[in-house]
Amino acid sequence: LQQPPPSPRHREAAPGLRRDSASASASEDGRMKLNPSLLGIALRSLLAVDLWLSKRLGVCATDDSPWGSARPIMKLIEVSGHGIPWLAGTVYCLAKSDSPAGQEVLLNLLLALILDLVLVGVVKSLVRRRRPTHNKMDMFATFSVDRYSFPSGHATRAAMGGRFFLNHLVLAVPLRILVVLWVCIVGLSRVMLGRHNVTDVLCGFIMGYLQFSLVEYMWLSSNNLQTFLRLCGLK
Repeated sequence: LQQPPPSPRHREAAPGLRRDSASASASEDGRMKLNPSLLGIALRSLLAVDLWLSKRLGVCATDDSPWGSARPIMKLIEVSGHGIPWLAGTVYCLAKSDSPAGQEVLLNLLLALILDLVLVGVVKSLVRRRRPTHNKMDMFATFSVDRYSFPSGHATRAAMGGRFFLNHLVLAVPLRILVVLWVCIVGLSRVMLGRHNVTDVLCGFIMGYLQFSLVEYMWLSSNNLQTFLRLCGLK
């Protein structure tokens, strides 16, 4: 038997359904294209603000900068957050310490510093963000990854070290305030010297804060400490 031909009403409705389906598909495609565009605009705007603010705050970037006379002080602060003095001082104190409790804290600080160097080096190698154009490359003891800017290793080290001291050292209130101020000043000095953009420092603070939580999770106990010291010939 032959099927009856579709009624005129059905013939008229079919193109309408196709048009509705096509318009819905086009609307979804438009939304899909619109969202990435908005995200891209937001990211580009954030980057523009970051670069503008970083350049405005780089008042000690060169000797001719508005606060160029303060460069020696800023560079002294820079050395206070550098990895080499931290590592050397921690190793020296560990070798001279006779207290098991002190040795435990110092050894875990040493491991935390090594962890910081590794993680920052890996992230810098992956991101490869160049340092600000107004930066003068006269930093103390640089390495290959130090030509990259993100994240600020000084900021990660300061944030992690600050949390470490506040949690594992018995400090009076004035000293605790000085530790917090030192962390903030180290981060600010990186932008003032033109070494980093603002987002490099902020993300460095966040990364250092999280690194301390990882160090606490991996904390080396006193028993493991004695074994480690015997293996290293320190005891």
